Order: sequence, then C-alpha cells, then structure tokens
Amino acid sequence: MTAPRDYVHRRLDCGVEFALERLPGRRLAAYDLRVLTGMVDESEERLGLAYLVDQTITKGTTKRNGQEYLDAFDAIGAQQTSYVGREAFGFRCQCLPEYLPQSLALHAEALRTASFPEEACRVAVELAGQELTALQDQPDELAQRMINRQALGPRLGRHPLGQEATIARIGRGDILDFWRGQFGAARMQVALAGPFDADEAANQIDQAFSGFGTPPDDGRRPCPIEFTPGARHEHKELEQQQIFLAWPGVSRTSPEYPAERVMLAVLSDGMSSRLFTEVREKLGLVYWVGAWADQPRSGGMIFVGASTTPQRCDETHRVLLREVDRLAEDITETELNRAKVGMIAKAETHGDITRSRASELSSDLFYYGRPVQQEEKIRRISGVGVADIRRYLKEHPRNRLAAATLGPRALKG
Repeated sequence: MTAPRDYVHRRLDCGVEFALERLPGRRLAAYDLRVLTGMVDESEERLGLAYLVDQTITKGTTKRNGQEYLDAFDAIGAQQTSYVGREAFGFRCQCLPEYLPQSLALHAEALRTASFPEEACRVAVELAGQELTALQDQPDELAQRMINRQALGPRLGRHPLGQEATIARIGRGDILDFWRGQFGAARMQVALAGPFDADEAANQIDQAFSGFGTPPDDGRRPCPIEFTPGARHEHKELEQQQIFLAWPGVSRTSPEYPAERVMLAVLSDGMSSRLFTEVREKLGLVYWVGAWADQPRSGGMIFVGASTTPQRCDETHRVLLREVDRLAEDITETELNRAKVGMIAKAETHGDITRSRASELSSDLFYYGRPVQQEEKIRRISGVGVADIRRYLKEHPRNRLAAATLGPRALKG
C-alpha cells in the first residue's frame, strides 16, 4: 500500500523502517525511534532486565561519559526522553530542524556504542530494588500488576521492574548481553515530523545506523495474549479495596476498533461519562473509577478499575458490570455525540502539532505497518453510530471475565 500524500514511508538500506510526515514551515523537528524488543524478550530468571537497559544505555558511550552525553543534547537545545515497553524501547526527541543530524548522531552513539559502566549498572539495580519496595505502598499499581498477568499472560503482563528476586540477580553482563543480542537497525522504526526533504533525512538515518547490530529477527512478530479468566485476590490490610476487571477486546487494526474507542469514551471519558456519574456521583461507591483498553500488537483487552471500601466491594463489582451491560440497551445519541466530539477535539489539539504527529506516526508504524492520515482516523470515529456500539457489545460480551482484588476482602461468588 502506498503512503498517503505528505508522507514518506520506506525501508532504508541499513534496515531501518523510516516514515516522515512533511510539515512545511514548522520550526521544530520531532522524531520517535523504536527498537522492537522489550520486556517480552526477557528471560523468566531476569525479569526487569529491559528496564535496566533503558536506565543505563545513556550513562556513557565509548566516546563520552554519561554527563557529557546529556550535555551534548543540551548544547543543541534538544529535548530527549526514553522508555521501555512490552514490545519496544522508545527514544523521543525534539529539536530545531537544523540540529536533526547532530541529534540523530547522538542517539546512534548511545544505541551503538553504549559502555554500560559497572557503577551505573550497580546503581540502577539498587534503585530498581528500592522502587519495587516503594511499590508496596501503591495499591492501585499492585492491583494493576495483578490484572495484567491475568489479562495479558506471563510475557505481555510483565511489570517493568520485574520481581525482587529477579532484579537482584541482574549484573552488567546480563545488560550487555540483552543489548548486544536484541538491538539492531533491522528492528528499528524511525518516525520523523518536520520541514524536511525526505531523501536528505533518510540518508542521515541510513548513515547513522548502517551496519548496526545483528538481531536474530526483525522483531515484528507479535507476542500472543494469554488471557486467564477467573478471580484472584491478594490480601492486604488497606482502608480502600482495589477492584480490577478485564475481558477480551479487539486489536488496534480491527475494523471494530473505532467503535470500541467510542464505547470506552462513553463509559469513562470525563465527568459526564457513565461510570463517573452513575458509580461515583450518584451512588458514592468509589474513590475513583475508570475504563480503558490495552492493545499489544497481537490483540486487545478491556479493563475497568475502581477503588472502594472493603464493605462495598461486592456492590461495586456488581454495579461496574451492570453499567457495562446496560450500555447496549440505553446508549443515547447525546452520549455518543458528546464522546465523539471530545475525542476529536483531543486529537486536534493534542500538544504541539509536530511532537504529536511524530508520536502518532510512530504508533502507526508499530501497529499498522504504514502511516495513517489523521483525517482517516477522525473519519472512522465520526462514523461510529449507536448501532455500531450495540453490535460491538453483542459480538464482544464480557462473559469471559478476569477479576483481581487487592485489600481486606475477596469478592463473593
């Protein structure tokens, strides 16, 4: 399929998948660089390893120490961040267009020649252990970790910090082995937005990453979801009870994805949403409540979560499911239109246009394997009607349900 107008999409000689959205007249460059490896590629004995690679890859290169490396970005006014996910590492940057070659060169320097100093690796392991300890005081995060394992499976449901025992056994050698074995140009996607000549930008990326790495594959085979229905409870003496529910949804590439997005917006987007008004405001059952989707590349899951008192745990559970179930019966055109207007407004006004376009383009490559114009996405959302929501709910019932509770009481029945 050819790329839409104002987009360029190609595989470069070095192996990188490259996409550009041309934004003439903009005085900002933004790019997202993804390496298609992540937590799913950790061994069970080294959970948390990908997180530690992310924490240490910019702590020094064969050319500079960690502070000198960060100073080099500051010297050109470039703002950069990184993250690690289930199936990808991400490196984001924005800078003035004239400094794009220097910025790309700096990212190539870290990705290709990271030195992973022994002391930096030791400190990263120690800090990760402290974060795991602090996690015990974040019940919502603990409950989220529980439901992710049930909903997504032992690989896709991993937590970035791993576990106390697995983090403690990770050393510099493990970090080096992961980086050497998993990183390479063939697993990279670079999405760029700004006022650029496509051939010139492509040549800069090709030169920066030519000959980089020899991973065993291109990382594009998605990891399957392994959903486990049923109830799980973890006892913890808390004043609040955490309830998380999950059931299968659709993938990002499914034709039903727009209907799912709108359905979730009706349920949980803003103070006019169903869950907020019915569960929190009218009944006063919860401290917070929300619904969302999570989509690895292989599929999707729907989540509903809330925090309530232990005494009202079962009632809250029943009401949450009731609100989902009755949506197919009494959703109104007013609710639907309000949700769609809110979603489209967010899409059109989401931060700086250059930064948001680079991020959107990166997601397009990750999920669809091609650029998708913003107009096409908005058209899909605008076209969702009441009948589409009802059909979606009929074809994707919540009859296979996973439930995770954290607090003093387990759910009854």
